[in-house]
Amino acid sequence: MVKNKKSKLKTFLTSVVSLVLGLAIGFVVNIYTLLPNSYEIPGKVQTSSPTVVATGEINAEVVKSNDLSIHFIELGNKYTGDCTLIKVGDTEMLIDAGSKESSIPAIKQYLDVYVTDEKLEYVVVTHAHEDHYAGFAVKDENGSLFDLFEIGTIIEFAKTNKTTDNKMFGYYEAQKADAVSDYGTTIRDAKYFIDNPGENLFTLGDAGKDVSCEILNQKYYTETDPHTENNYSVCLQIIQGTKKYLFTGDLEKDGEESLVELNTTSLSQVELYKAGHHGSKTSSSSALLEVIKPKVVCVCCCAGSSEYTSKNENQFPTQAFIDRVYAYDTKVYVTTLCVDYKQNKYESFNGNIVVYSNLADSVVNIACSNNTTELRDTEWFKNNRTLPDADAS
Repeated sequence: MVKNKKSKLKTFLTSVVSLVLGLAIGFVVNIYTLLPNSYEIPGKVQTSSPTVVATGEINAEVVKSNDLSIHFIELGNKYTGDCTLIKVGDTEMLIDAGSKESSIPAIKQYLDVYVTDEKLEYVVVTHAHEDHYAGFAVKDENGSLFDLFEIGTIIEFAKTNKTTDNKMFGYYEAQKADAVSDYGTTIRDAKYFIDNPGENLFTLGDAGKDVSCEILNQKYYTETDPHTENNYSVCLQIIQGTKKYLFTGDLEKDGEESLVELNTTSLSQVELYKAGHHGSKTSSSSALLEVIKPKVVCVCCCAGSSEYTSKNENQFPTQAFIDRVYAYDTKVYVTTLCVDYKQNKYESFNGNIVVYSNLADSVVNIACSNNTTELRDTEWFKNNRTLPDADAS
């Protein structure tokens, strides 16, 4: 009799446990079906990484309709140099104006298509080398870009080894003074923005487009032994929402290392990097590339030119630059190709290069005046450069 009672109690307890387990499993299954397919950490916004799309030939009206456009301008001669236009609505910033005084007509013709009311709200002069500031430093001030356009603010190098005994630098100083007299132009050097950190990040254009410019710190704004004028370069990035576009002038390896060290909260992966020092072997160091991992690199140079060296692998863009930049999943575009330096023969490589994007889009567009063939796919590259081993296949 006792044995029978124990058996009934065991059966009852087993049933209760089964019922409880069944209810619990059913509850968990029902809750699970109500959960979203992915979990988002509270306070974090999940964003997709923008894709890069080559759209073909430049359509000026399409470009102007975008929130932000960045233009790498061909300079109309066989010489290497920089000239970049940043356009946000009716606000324009010009970064440098090389390569020679003879480049001014080509630059002016290009700017006339995009610049509103013949005014450049900002001009950045990265450093005092002719291939970056020749267009601001001609003998006849009537031909200077400081005369051809109204200038709002000039942002310039904090230091230089040049003095007014150097004719070109003397012309630059005189025409800069004329801009202040003629337009009330404001002059700010890079160190000013570092000394006044509330001003190193400022809005470009309509605030609704969410585009800003950040002046980045690097040690040669204050140190007096840069080893080269290149290391005095003004460094900045354009920020559009979560997209970043980096410009470092001709900054070289040790300057780049300090750039990384002094901007740990600002530097991260960029959509676009304007190749340092025209794709030189002394710039675009691994220390910088490892942080910015650029999706697109634009090289302002006359590829294969013997202007600075007859050694093929050191002509822009150099083999050392290729080895480093192609270690990343990047697309490389180049403005101009040297056909025969001694015979003064050159032609467009990609030509004028325009990178443009809207704030809300997950796409960064690239258009070129000549073609959108990526550097590694060109005949010049196949005949003169090799991919690093990991990419050779």
